[in-house]
Amino acid sequence: MSQTDRKPVLFSGIQPSGNIHLGNYIGAMSNFLVLEKDFDCLFSIVDLHALTVRQDPASLRKRTLELAALYIASGLNPERSIIYCQSHVPQHAELAWILNCFAYMGELGRMTQFKDKAARHKDNINAGLFTYPVLMAADILLYQTDVVPVGGDQKQHLEITRDIAERFNAVHPGVFRVPEPYIPKETARVMSLMDPERKMSKSDPEDSFIALTDKPDDVRRKFRRAVTDSAADIRFDPENKPGVSNLLSILSTLTREPMDALVSRLAGQGYGKLKEETAQAAIETILPIQARFNELMQDKEYMSKTLKDSAERAQALAEKTLRKVYRKLGLYQP
Repeated sequence: MSQTDRKPVLFSGIQPSGNIHLGNYIGAMSNFLVLEKDFDCLFSIVDLHALTVRQDPASLRKRTLELAALYIASGLNPERSIIYCQSHVPQHAELAWILNCFAYMGELGRMTQFKDKAARHKDNINAGLFTYPVLMAADILLYQTDVVPVGGDQKQHLEITRDIAERFNAVHPGVFRVPEPYIPKETARVMSLMDPERKMSKSDPEDSFIALTDKPDDVRRKFRRAVTDSAADIRFDPENKPGVSNLLSILSTLTREPMDALVSRLAGQGYGKLKEETAQAAIETILPIQARFNELMQDKEYMSKTLKDSAERAQALAEKTLRKVYRKLGLYQP
């Protein structure tokens, strides 16, 4: 296939930390199923990034395998896309060192995530936390990535990736593709059930999010406790009614019922009915994922082979870029 005929490359990475939740599925994983048709996709379990915070080794291994299984259980095809562990492809770390030599202390020090994490982990402000964006740049640039799905909290990381790529290319022309952000036209932003002013996050208290592995009773309980407001009217008004609007958004997205029709149908029925329907829609969405996930977790041989094969495919692509970088820099290669 010629360069002009190649499908554009999409890269996305998720850390194996915490529980993958409904917000991850709605905002990212469900979109990946569509993107898989139009892009050559790499979905990386970025376990090296997780090391900036102290991890329990057994738990990290378990969550890594679970995340790979959830990717596949959500419908991604590991024969079409590359679903792999970052640490299985050593070229990520190799390129990160090179790019460290093209990144500036000042720009790394301005990164919002570094400031936030340094404030939360004052006893462990390590160099990896500081250079985290450089490894992320290596993740992306290693595969000549065209587009990266980004949320609002990730735009800064893609911007520094673009800056590093352009800086390298200015000295050594034509090495890296400069990636563009991929922002889906219509993606519901799923907010915390306990604090609907904030995005749903796997690092928040457990009742704030719906994990893809939650049991039906737990899903119903969490939605029953979801924050709404003291009024009783059901309308989509994120500014004045964030809790109700969040539930409506989740329900509309999962059932594909238009928002106007949904609001009209639920008018006058109270928040209890809204919470009940949203919980049921969530349960119907995640139960098939859970069934496939449980099958995959029982089939350790399949998961091991899939991740091994995927890593080999990723390595073959990564090595092409890394060899080119080494040649351009003048590193002697036998």
